[in-house]
Amino acid sequence: MKGISYQALAAAALTLLSSAMVFAGPDLGAAEQQATNWHAIIMFVIFVGATLFITKWAAKQTTNTNDFYTAGGGISGFQNGLAIAGDFMSAASFLGISAMVFLSGFDGLLYSLGFMVGWPIVLFLVAERLRNLGKFNLSDVVSFRLEEKPVRTLAALSSLVVVAFYLIAQMVGAGQLIKLLFGLNYNIAVVIVGLLMMAYVMFGGMLATTWVQIIKAVMLLSGATFMAFMVMKGVGFSFTNMFEQSIQVFSKVHDLSLADATKIMGPGNLASNPVDAISLGLALMFGTAGLPHILMRFFTVKDAKEARKSVVVATGFIGYFYLLTFIIGFGAILYVANNPQFLDIAKMAITGKLELVGGNNMAAVHLADAVGGDLFMGFISAVAFATILAVVAGLTLSGASAISHDLYANVFKKGRTTPESELRMSKIATLGLAIFAMILGILFEKQNVAFMVGLAFSVAACANFPVLVLSMFWKGLTTRGAVIGGVVGLVTAVVLIVLSKAVWVDTFAISDTPVVPFNGPALFAMPLSFFCCWFFSITDRSVKAQAERKAFDAQFVRSQTGIGISGASDH
Repeated sequence: MKGISYQALAAAALTLLSSAMVFAGPDLGAAEQQATNWHAIIMFVIFVGATLFITKWAAKQTTNTNDFYTAGGGISGFQNGLAIAGDFMSAASFLGISAMVFLSGFDGLLYSLGFMVGWPIVLFLVAERLRNLGKFNLSDVVSFRLEEKPVRTLAALSSLVVVAFYLIAQMVGAGQLIKLLFGLNYNIAVVIVGLLMMAYVMFGGMLATTWVQIIKAVMLLSGATFMAFMVMKGVGFSFTNMFEQSIQVFSKVHDLSLADATKIMGPGNLASNPVDAISLGLALMFGTAGLPHILMRFFTVKDAKEARKSVVVATGFIGYFYLLTFIIGFGAILYVANNPQFLDIAKMAITGKLELVGGNNMAAVHLADAVGGDLFMGFISAVAFATILAVVAGLTLSGASAISHDLYANVFKKGRTTPESELRMSKIATLGLAIFAMILGILFEKQNVAFMVGLAFSVAACANFPVLVLSMFWKGLTTRGAVIGGVVGLVTAVVLIVLSKAVWVDTFAISDTPVVPFNGPALFAMPLSFFCCWFFSITDRSVKAQAERKAFDAQFVRSQTGIGISGASDH
């Protein structure tokens, strides 16, 4: 690979991508392209310019794999907490949840609360032990006392599947946003995001990604606070007024009686059956503790105390933000749903449903226009774009670490690599992931972004969470149990997702009826994964398994105290 320049690789990538675009089907969104919003473009340029400057600065500090993956462990707890919040408050949260509240009312809280309740699990079960046991990522932890090659391979593959689902949501959100604001073709919009993401990660590594996430978190919290304030001001700072007026508007725009419209204040509009609701709750609650790009952030701080502080800070900011998305969703019902300026009349005539210009994921962006005019809409659009870039950069970094640190350095090369060759492989992996993300973004254009992230959480809850938790807390776990349990969880989750209505019917249009009637796999796949981890561990009587059980005590002491952490790279 030494003779191949990154420029040549990038050129090859663009050629491949343009071919993929030709075969990706017709341009589904050309009719929704809008007149150019110059306020948004100016703010986009300012943000992108600032972040590329940060990337240039970070590139000078990033000299080895430790810098590339973890910013050298030099990020403070408060900074890391803000960066985690920036990483977690994705386009799915900002655009997707507000769109779900806009369309389904109170049920949108399923996602808000689900995303939120995962954090106590991360704080009390995962953060400190993870920081004491690992070096770069989640694979370091699960392979601490188990056989390295099979366990790392499993952890890397499941991490890449989670990253792929998460990337779909971010790329779809980005493409729709840029199409709406710049009047660009959707496919071109997706490529622009992919190229910027590639630049941040390939040249700036974790340090650039962290600062992009911190800046974006501050901008997003500020913008969302102003939007929520303007909505509450319009209803006299009364939640009762907001809900009553929302019911009236909802009744009018959906042509429902007032009695039927009041259903938006109760459950049942989003999850059509209890199985989907419970599956979604389990996925969002336990999936947080299995997200590779979030877990990776705990290695950027110097010790377990700072890791705990990171979670407390992140939880505070994230909880506040999800309260705001709820207000923004109901504000969109009040100010956007009955305003012809924001409605796609032509599409509504075809579908007979409420359709917004640029798609229903754009409810929050249109609300920004309604309460703050063109200038504020430009700011919020730039914030949403920053949100997507920050999250996509974090995802790409975790995917690159799975490919280069786990598969390349530890599985294929069996640890016999130089930091330089591993860093070079990370950058090649980043390039590949960027192309992959762009193709996925084009294929899944019509999906709700919050729903797609729900699927990423499902895979994390079914494949990563059981193996991670059992490896840290259960002495009996063996390599055989971990690998079989993880594979069963991963395969079951992915198969159930592919056979569900969202993918089988809505995305691939293979048939009019789904093979599996449920949209969420977590209720089935997660318990099955735990069971297989347990059963195939307790039935493993091999000498190797007995040695792995004996090694648990040393691991437990290290996870609690951090003693021996300086030798993390040698374990």
